[in-house]
Amino acid sequence: MTSTTKKMRAYVIEDSLPLATLYTQMLNKMGFESQYFISGHEGLDAIYKEAPDLLVLDMQLPDMHGTEILEKLKSREVHFPRIVVTGHGSVETAVDAMRLGAIDYLEKPFTAERLQTTVENSMEHVHLKQVVKVIRTQIERDGYAGFVGRSLPMQVVYRIIDSAATSRASVLITGESGTGKELCAQAIHEKSDRANNEFVAVNCGAIPRELFESEIFGHVKGAFSGATSDRLGAAEKADGGTLFLDEIGEMDMDLQVKLLRFVQTGTFQRVGSNQTMKVNVRFVCATNKDPLELIENGKFREDLYYRINVIPINMPALRDRETDIQEIAQYFLKTYTAEEGRDFQSFTPEVEDLLLHYDWPGNVRQLSNVIHNTVLLNNGESVTVDMLPDPFGTDSAQAAIASKQEHKSRQPVNASRLNPTASPTTIDPLWKAEKRIIENAIEHFEGNIPVAAAHLGVSASTIYRKIKVWESQV
Repeated sequence: MTSTTKKMRAYVIEDSLPLATLYTQMLNKMGFESQYFISGHEGLDAIYKEAPDLLVLDMQLPDMHGTEILEKLKSREVHFPRIVVTGHGSVETAVDAMRLGAIDYLEKPFTAERLQTTVENSMEHVHLKQVVKVIRTQIERDGYAGFVGRSLPMQVVYRIIDSAATSRASVLITGESGTGKELCAQAIHEKSDRANNEFVAVNCGAIPRELFESEIFGHVKGAFSGATSDRLGAAEKADGGTLFLDEIGEMDMDLQVKLLRFVQTGTFQRVGSNQTMKVNVRFVCATNKDPLELIENGKFREDLYYRINVIPINMPALRDRETDIQEIAQYFLKTYTAEEGRDFQSFTPEVEDLLLHYDWPGNVRQLSNVIHNTVLLNNGESVTVDMLPDPFGTDSAQAAIASKQEHKSRQPVNASRLNPTASPTTIDPLWKAEKRIIENAIEHFEGNIPVAAAHLGVSASTIYRKIKVWESQV
């Protein structure tokens, strides 16, 4: 440890002064700045004032037992590695210490080398936990910027938003209606350095053709009948911020020419004015149609498409986010229950099954509507099937859901399917049996790894990690 690096602090709580001195000297040689305390209360007071980077704790103290100290530290959620030391070692003591947050266990007497190994392992363990926590936060997020869900398709969306937010490049968001395209656009804006400026949303499909140019670029007084004063357009309002053009596939071809010029140059003219204005705008566009199909049919300019599609984001349909459906439904239930003053806490298993196996053509927007309708018209502790609105109560919908459930249910798997070439007396290594089971599950669910993982009771990331290991062994 160099002189320019601040030394890590280690505390020793040990009632035997010779041992406390010895442990402190050992830790000092490892590069720690160490301090000992001969009573539990004295050590706790020091920890509460300034937490150490490491604690070596004797379990048998005159004023309290080591487990009591560990319990107090656990209740306060103080995070640093604890190594417990005792001359009365037993499995029960070790288990209790580990359950209460100890990271390792030493029995007296021990050598300096044994202590050093234990300390190094403990510090590395803590470091790895911190790394895993950061990675999990970045890669396996439960939600993000207003989104709810941890499914693999949404993890991809979260990562692209992170990358897009740091850029000024135009973004094109595609996806079915109700998948959250505007929420995605808002997330890009809020995560960017433009967050303190305006996010201006324009629905291209809801504006009459004759008013569209004025809506985007503004107009001056007298530009047309009814223009009684100057009016700022969305372009000026979004200066320094983000302009979100929703349903851009609905825009007329002649207006697309003017938009292309605006995207290319950042300049425009208000309707009725000859003055050219320049703004600094980030373009985010969205459509629920296939833009390439629109181009092929002559309804969308190819040059405009390539201008706005620098960073593409495809919002997955809810039916492709099956691991998220129940989590999103629970979020809406909690939200609407609070808003409407109801008592709902959960869904019955039958309702959860219906929600999971319905196709959701209207995606998250439809799920929100179903839960809101249910909460508005009913009350109770749990949502039951009879409370759900149509189409869940119709015979045709029930039949469709039942058919989907039957298709997705796992078929009984016999031993010959797990290992067709193995005889009853053949015993393979555990990893090979696990590999067969996982591969069969992936094949059964037609390559959908998140669904296979859910049925196997593991996370999708576990399966991806194992596949990577298997590939390296080939």
